[in-house]
Amino acid sequence: MSESLEKIPEISFIDDMTADQIMERMKADYAAKYLELTGSTITLRPADEDTLKLYAISGVLYQLAQYIDRAGKSNTLKYSYGTPLENLVASKKVFREPASAATTTLRFTLSAPRGSVVSIPLGTRVTNAENVYFQTTVYAEIAAGDLTVDIPAVCSEAGEIGNAIPAGALATLVDPIAYVAAVTNTVDTQGGADIEDDDSLRERAFIAPSGYSTAGPEGAYEYLVNTFNNSITDIKVVVPSAGVVNIYFLMADGSIPSTAVQAALLAFLDDDVRPMTDQVEIKTPTEVSYDLTLEYFVNTSDNAQAVAIQAAVNAAVSAYVSWQRKIGRDINPAELTRRIMEAGAKRVTITEPVNTVITATQVAKIGTTSVTYGGLEDD
Repeated sequence: MSESLEKIPEISFIDDMTADQIMERMKADYAAKYLELTGSTITLRPADEDTLKLYAISGVLYQLAQYIDRAGKSNTLKYSYGTPLENLVASKKVFREPASAATTTLRFTLSAPRGSVVSIPLGTRVTNAENVYFQTTVYAEIAAGDLTVDIPAVCSEAGEIGNAIPAGALATLVDPIAYVAAVTNTVDTQGGADIEDDDSLRERAFIAPSGYSTAGPEGAYEYLVNTFNNSITDIKVVVPSAGVVNIYFLMADGSIPSTAVQAALLAFLDDDVRPMTDQVEIKTPTEVSYDLTLEYFVNTSDNAQAVAIQAAVNAAVSAYVSWQRKIGRDINPAELTRRIMEAGAKRVTITEPVNTVITATQVAKIGTTSVTYGGLEDD
């Protein structure tokens, strides 16, 4: 959830009423009505039959109160989810993005140059060792005398399943073509996204009003890029000079976008969706490498939890690396210290990284990682 959404106040449509409060209210109402009808007071002890009945009824009433609270919250952007969220954001003309397929470029190579054209049909399939299939999206030809041709291809299955297949891994030609001796992907596969989740849909709806403007504000471009592909999570819009808009972004896994994804985004941001006077350029952030070296210790009094704390520290380090991978975010070892201490360490000595300023168009990239458990220490 974005910082802006987190700033929206918490809300309760049942005044944060608890199950115990409902029970106490029922006991008080029961005692008051009993006095009204009989003229006598009643003491409701925990094991009394009437008390047990009230407990059973109060449990049902508490569940009904939770449904009421959830129904009310479903009408607010911060808390809505699923189908209620889709109905809520539809008023802003924002709709859940379907799953999209990963893309790459396939290079077909002949056994030897031919004296005539070799055709590569549209939809020619290639796979890897894990049986993930990609197929060409256009008809292409290897001209007479040439040896290779590069063709764009898309995964046959939408979603993240087609992502992060390294260059060279798609090497099995499913649909044989005469004279073609080899095929491979020249770039890592990228751009596949599962159906948009609630958090992403909520974020897009929150910034959607920025897209109403035709003046090209930063928020409008962020909204358009998110709409293009919901596997993009980190967007930075920079205006280096009048009329020029540079867009930097990363993929959801923190990777640098491929040239194919960049080209597709630029095509998406055509004159129909951007101001005609804006010269839009898709850029990749400059990576600034840093290493991570630290040693931590655990209190002797926490010896029973030492193994669990070690696992929590490792998880905290991984979370820090993901947190640090954001365009324009300074390399901040103090954040790493905070996370490790919260994981249960007594103290931590961080050798690397050191405080490093990252510019608006740079992004930190983890290099080597060394996390050493120093053992138990007296409190």
